[in-house]
Amino acid sequence: MTVESTAARKPRRSAGTRKSPSTKPELVQLLTPEGKRVKNAEYDKYVADITPEELRGLYRDMVLTRRFDAEATSLQRQGELGLWASLLGQEAAQIGSGRALRDDDYVFPTYREHGVAWCRGVDPTNLLGMFRGVNNGGWDPNGNNFHLYTIVIGSQTLHATGYAMGVAKDGADSAVIAYFGDGASSQGDVAESFTFSAVYNAPVVFFCQNNQWAISEPTEKQTRVPLYQRAQGFGFPGVRVDGNDVLASLAVTKWALERARGGEGPTLVEAYTYRMGAHTTSDDPSKYRADEEREAWEAKDPILRLRRYLEASNHADEGFFAELETESEALGRRVREAVRAMPDPDRFALFEHAYADGHALVDEERAEFAAYQASFTDGEGA
Repeated sequence: MTVESTAARKPRRSAGTRKSPSTKPELVQLLTPEGKRVKNAEYDKYVADITPEELRGLYRDMVLTRRFDAEATSLQRQGELGLWASLLGQEAAQIGSGRALRDDDYVFPTYREHGVAWCRGVDPTNLLGMFRGVNNGGWDPNGNNFHLYTIVIGSQTLHATGYAMGVAKDGADSAVIAYFGDGASSQGDVAESFTFSAVYNAPVVFFCQNNQWAISEPTEKQTRVPLYQRAQGFGFPGVRVDGNDVLASLAVTKWALERARGGEGPTLVEAYTYRMGAHTTSDDPSKYRADEEREAWEAKDPILRLRRYLEASNHADEGFFAELETESEALGRRVREAVRAMPDPDRFALFEHAYADGHALVDEERAEFAAYQASFTDGEGA
């Protein structure tokens, strides 16, 4: 039998074929998509004392974060922002992990952690300055223990590891958390951060939001095993959590942070979730994924899931939801007005501080740019 005939008998999987979204992976889940509470002997204790008020707070966090995110997307479509990276669908992973943090813990985000920023007290309007091009981040990282957004994929995991190693040397009773995506897991920086954190027993939690797509590349192109299992090869534990379950995300992150603070070293948390929108506003997901896939994940919506639980448990009434809707719209208006009121940046600022003592080439480029600006007779270039 020839090699060709043997290969012809084997079923082939095309490069664009996706695993069925109905497949149920092994993960930690405390709330089902239907809003039913699931018991978990290992992680229940981390949310055992949560009050109805705190549950309503988690719901409020997710609703307001989604409203802000939707407003930012609309502002980009209207030309008010240059770009926006939506978190639609990932609210539970971010709010759950964000509310697990203590004030003295330190966060290293990517460019999509708007929900975590909300939990750290960063004003939503400050997130938009960078995307409007008026600053490099409008908040003091040390004021909220929330680092500036990182655009370079995966580099923040190294920053977090180095910071955590410093925390350990200082003897501080705090932890560090680094956020990254499934696509970033293929970066060498992430592997290096795993190695260093394990060898030096750094108090860091690696929180991977596996939203199934690294732009147009599915998770199958990033790994042949579940992402959380990668931690085993580096000598520390990994766990997969239902990233659309805010309670489970809260519980698992609390557990991982306690390990870090207790001197037990790093943990990898894989939040299994879904990016319902585009990678960024410059992306068109209809080019590479099926509508049926999104529809299957919409049935697992993190906000609807918690609302069902609140209603079934009589922890929230219609008055609460109506009041929150009013607050949500007010937030949208505030964000919209704040962005439109932002001043235009100094166009010549990009030439400053490139060199401490100046440089002839930069001076030449500045002069060329000035001449170009002056060429606009209608004044718009000035």
